[in-house]
Amino acid sequence: MAVGREIQWFSPDPRGIVPLDRFHVSKRLARVVRKQTFRIEIDRAFVDVMRACAADERDPEDPGSWINDEIIDSYAALHERGIAHSVEAWNGDVLAGGLYGVALGGAFFGESMFHRETDASKVALVALVERLRSRGFLLLDTQWVTPHLEQFGAIEIRRSEYLRHLDRSLRLDRAFA
Repeated sequence: MAVGREIQWFSPDPRGIVPLDRFHVSKRLARVVRKQTFRIEIDRAFVDVMRACAADERDPEDPGSWINDEIIDSYAALHERGIAHSVEAWNGDVLAGGLYGVALGGAFFGESMFHRETDASKVALVALVERLRSRGFLLLDTQWVTPHLEQFGAIEIRRSEYLRHLDRSLRLDRAFA
């Protein structure tokens, strides 16, 4: 993450994850998903998703964001190599919300999400989890647990437990795209 002008590495303990087998979708959100208000695309507008996440992260009191141009360029390079991905919720031709992260082995490391329309990022998250489950991924890493992620079943686990999950996941050969 960018902290000021420096790129710093963070490895929180405890670590936030969303257990894929216990992912929770509220009845209301399930109705939104069924209505197909948003069309889901994968990797159609990766850099646009990152820029929207950066704008969404900005605090009026602190004009910086942990997603700066250097971070965007770095993740764009990972995207070009097929490692970083975006899940996008489109309303017609408008990017309404989405998320991005890194897929390695059977682990997906969610980095950030944004929405311009109500429920768009949540629908993208539901699509992400469906994709991870269908492809046999084991780990959805969120780094930290936020109130937003708690509603989906995000939990915190100790570093030692996280490292066991990570090791098992990285040993798998899974394709995200």
